Amino acid sequence: MERELIINSTPRDVEIALLEDGKLVELHHQQSDENFQVGDVFLGTVTKLMPGLNAAFVNIGHSKDAFLHYTDLGPPLMSFLQFAEKSIQGKLQTHLLDQFPIEPEINKNGKINQVLARKQNILVQILKEPISTKGPRLTGEITIPGRFMVLTPFIDQVAVSKKIDDQEERKRLQILVESIKPKNFGVIVRTAAAGKKVADLHEEITSLAQKWETIHKQLFKARAPMKLLSELDKTSSMLRDLLNASFNRIITNDRELYQNTRTLLQNISPEQTKIVQHYKGDRAIMDQYGVSRQIKSSFGKTATMNSGAYLVIEHTEAMHVIDVNSGPKMQKSDQQSAALAVNLEAAAEIARQLRLRDIGGLIIIDFIDMKSQDHKNHLFRMMREYMASDRAQHSILPLSKFGLMQITRERVKPAVNINTSEVCPTCGGSGQIQPSILVTDEIQRDLEFIVENRPNTRITLEVHPFLAAYLTKGIWSRQVKWWWTYKRWFSVRANENIGLTKYKLFDGNEDEIRMN
Repeated sequence: MERELIINSTPRDVEIALLEDGKLVELHHQQSDENFQVGDVFLGTVTKLMPGLNAAFVNIGHSKDAFLHYTDLGPPLMSFLQFAEKSIQGKLQTHLLDQFPIEPEINKNGKINQVLARKQNILVQILKEPISTKGPRLTGEITIPGRFMVLTPFIDQVAVSKKIDDQEERKRLQILVESIKPKNFGVIVRTAAAGKKVADLHEEITSLAQKWETIHKQLFKARAPMKLLSELDKTSSMLRDLLNASFNRIITNDRELYQNTRTLLQNISPEQTKIVQHYKGDRAIMDQYGVSRQIKSSFGKTATMNSGAYLVIEHTEAMHVIDVNSGPKMQKSDQQSAALAVNLEAAAEIARQLRLRDIGGLIIIDFIDMKSQDHKNHLFRMMREYMASDRAQHSILPLSKFGLMQITRERVKPAVNINTSEVCPTCGGSGQIQPSILVTDEIQRDLEFIVENRPNTRITLEVHPFLAAYLTKGIWSRQVKWWWTYKRWFSVRANENIGLTKYKLFDGNEDEIRMN
């Protein structure tokens, strides 16, 4: 399987598209001022205890108090509380835990008011981003993830990923990590660690321990709420978790991000540094690599497949419901085989849609009815196989007697919801437009105004591809005539997402020039 990462960076945000064999499977959007990402570590203050829910609300600086359930506190809660308190007071001179007195684990069936008190400081980590009207969800069990391992303070044990099948390799990693990990720290060995040398693992454990040291230093005289450790930016965290030999291209339009990505790869996988490319084309990067077109065809209420069958995806307050429809091309001769073929195609598309839209919670799928139990079992097996590459935790149940399949999928951030329907580009929804023949006159008036008022500014005109072709094609194109008239060259850039009679003007710094 070939994987490509397309990264579109603007001053305000970063958009990341993951393609597998050319098909868009994940889409991530990160704003530059995003302050509450999964994995961030905070010093928070307990604002309210809710014995009825066996949970607490914690102030970490978000507009809504974050939610912390008793089951998410973690057995070593009392050790974390003591570490935080002593570090704040300056009574703890080192981040290492070899001399730290480990507190007894809390009772897994205990009550929230037995272990926490109102206005108490607590170390927490974001488990789920804010969703809808809810604040972030927290955990009290701090983990520090790396590419090969995850460091777990106060949990003195080593666990090896179940995806490493080779028993000899599992044993090697277990013994190796036991010998190099710091005392009173635990380690979860990730799948990517298979086959790695002791030097690689020791280097990462040292790096993860340094992050724990950063938390310790930040705690000195800290006042809650305060962020102590940030998760990597979305691009870096995806590369850390996903990068393997199947990655064949990473393309970004931002020079700084290009350099940062190369530096990151130099540290974690030097042989793959050459796959990073800096895109310098005139077209928008998402248009150039077909991502915009796939977004338009993949989102919305209906998703159509190659055979003509289609999915109808609905969202309710409690769940997502997906209906599989055969479409007009389903063969009538052997309906059972045709139904199986459509259901298998739908299962593959559903697995992609769940990742692409990041749909979480309960999902109910209404497949086309099948009488054969063998066909039902085959569909269930294939659904599990299609979802094997999904990083989110999920559980799949076999088809019920009503032909419904139930899936639960971990939800850590709001589902991606892109409205693909467009307001009429010519009338703006009013039903009436200005004469389209005058659009070039409007553009020329704006250019003339800019030439007079900003004579040294480099101008780029962004228009629909049809209008771009009209302005630039031919020896005596409009673009050439403007050059003769104003003795200035205006760049023309096509953008598929702009209305047919709309246009935008940008200066040399790619800041939009607004004329009204």
